[in-house]
Formats: sequence, structure tokens, C-alpha cells
Amino acid sequence: MSKKRIVLWGTGVVGSMVLAEIIRHPRFELVGVGVSNPAKVGRDAGRLCGGDETGILATDSVDELIAVRPDAVVHYGPTAQFAEENIRVITAFLRAGIDVCSTAMTPWVWPTMAQTPSVWRDPITSACAQGKASCFTTGIDPGFANDLFPMTLMGLCGQVESVRASELLDYTDYEGDYEFEMGIGHPPEFQAMLELPDLLIMAWGGTVPMIAAAVGIELDRITTTWDKWVTPKDRPSAQGVVEAGKVAAIRFTINGVYQDREVITLEHVNRIGLDAAPEWPSGTRDDVYRVDIVGSPSISQETSFRFTDGSGRTPAVAGCLATGMRALNAVPAVNDLPPGWITPLDLPLIPGVGTIR
Repeated sequence: MSKKRIVLWGTGVVGSMVLAEIIRHPRFELVGVGVSNPAKVGRDAGRLCGGDETGILATDSVDELIAVRPDAVVHYGPTAQFAEENIRVITAFLRAGIDVCSTAMTPWVWPTMAQTPSVWRDPITSACAQGKASCFTTGIDPGFANDLFPMTLMGLCGQVESVRASELLDYTDYEGDYEFEMGIGHPPEFQAMLELPDLLIMAWGGTVPMIAAAVGIELDRITTTWDKWVTPKDRPSAQGVVEAGKVAAIRFTINGVYQDREVITLEHVNRIGLDAAPEWPSGTRDDVYRVDIVGSPSISQETSFRFTDGSGRTPAVAGCLATGMRALNAVPAVNDLPPGWITPLDLPLIPGVGTIR
């Protein structure tokens, strides 16, 4: 098979790990690296991911990267908090006829969701049409842990009464954003952004209507719940100390209601310390993504992400790498699909060509 020529945009936690994988991957050829941090402009791609020099220098110029005519861009930009910048970069590639696989904008996991603002959706739709290119967005949750995993297992059932996809993680060593989004580390009276039901559904809930569409039902409504757990003692974390009397764990659900039953549920339980909120769900192992199906047959599956290379990197970081690799490994399939929005329902099986070597 010929190699896919790849431009990578964004060299944060996820992007830098995927960058290292591309450099040594037999299926992909790195032809450019885009960055938004001025301090990284001009640095060698290999050095940006802790490796040897490659001769490929990072740039912040979208035009320079378009000029190398890659087969696709894998985009690891910031979250939807920086939607305008993500849209600027991604639409430029799409208008130039270059497919994009991204992890940045979680509402794009299911772009037809009613809660997604048109100013976030329409520019991508227009750019895909103009350039005859495709845009695929994934993640871990929202993303494959609560769309690919549950839908695959539902395909083993004769009847499904309910399906629940849960993220059960210890955030002690997690360096991503969650303080203002989830309220961890704040007093219990603090209202986190994601406590607002419409915002929570938009940001995290796209896979609920996706699963409904996949099985051919139309939900009556989507509801949410939000609970907080206050720590009685100080708890250290990568973001600083969560003081006694402040929120050290949150639990939320997004629920698809059909015929007055909650049939599709996404659940998050995120803790600072494995002993936090002991009455809330935990996995049989620490730090897992879990799917529970009640049906014929009933199915339970837990998935954990780990590094076993002696690096000491945490499960949360391993999950970040899996998130990024889902976008990269999807490139050949996305290239073969018609232009426009691509969702997991459009993709074939992605087995990871070239991973065993």
C-alpha cells in the first residue's frame, strides 16, 4: 500500500504523542506540522515529540501546509472553547480539498445534533462542499468509548432495553481542563459550565442521538443529571491541592428517553483520588471505560488504557494517545468516502493497518 501523506496540526499532549507515532509508522508519511504556539515555529518535528530530527520544521502558516498537498490533516487543536480558531484552520484545509480528521470540537462527533450552534456547523458544511473534502471528528468520550464500543456490542443483541456507557476515571494526575468546566476544586455552590443542561448535552451528548439514529429510533427528549461530592480532607492533584470542603468528584449523566424510558445513558464519574465518592460507580479495575447493556443477551465490557513501556505515563495519558490514533487510523477510510461530514456511522471497520510490525 502507498503511504498516506499527513500534515499534523497541534502538538499538545495528544498531538505530540501522535506525532511520534507517525514518524515511525509504515503506513503514514509526515509531510508537515502546524503549531499555534510561536515558540514552536521553526522547531524540528522530531524534537517536538522528544525524538531525533526529521528535517520537517513546524510552521504556523496554513498556506504553507496546504502547499505540500497532503492526503489529510490530523488536527489536534484546542477544545470548543476556541471554536473560532479551530474553524479557521480546518475550513482552510477543507476548502483546499484536503480531508481533516480532528479531535478538537466534540459537538462535531454528531454534527446534526440540534444543540450545536449553526456558526459551528455551517462553515464546515460549506467548506466541505467547496473543496469536495471530508471532515471527521472523534474523541474518547464523547467519541469511540461511547459510540463505537456500545454500538458494536449492541450488534450482538436481539433486544436492548438500555445501554449505558461510563467513564470512570481518577483525575489526580490529569492535566487537562476540568476546573471551570466540571467545578472540581471549587466550593459546592459554584456552578460549573457543564452543569447547565443544554451546554452539557451540546458538549458531551452527541453520541446519544447518534446511537438512537443508528438503531432507528427517535428520542422523546434528552435529560441530564449532575451530582457533586465534597472532600473532607485535602487532596493533591496535578492541578494543585483540592482543599477540604471543596468538590473532589463529580458524576453526571446524559439520558436519551424513548417511550418514557431512559434507554441510552452516558455517564461520567471523575474523582480526585480513587477513594473519593466511594458510593459512586467504579470499575473492576481503576480508570476504565465501561459499557453495560441490559437486553438479550445482557453485556458488560470494561476497557482500560495503559502504557506498559516503563515510562510511568498515566492511564489518562494512554487514553489521550488512543484518542489521537483513532483520528489518524481513520484517514484511509475518510479519504475513500464522499465529501462532507463523516461520523462513526459512515466508517468501515478501522483495524489499524500497519500497527503490527
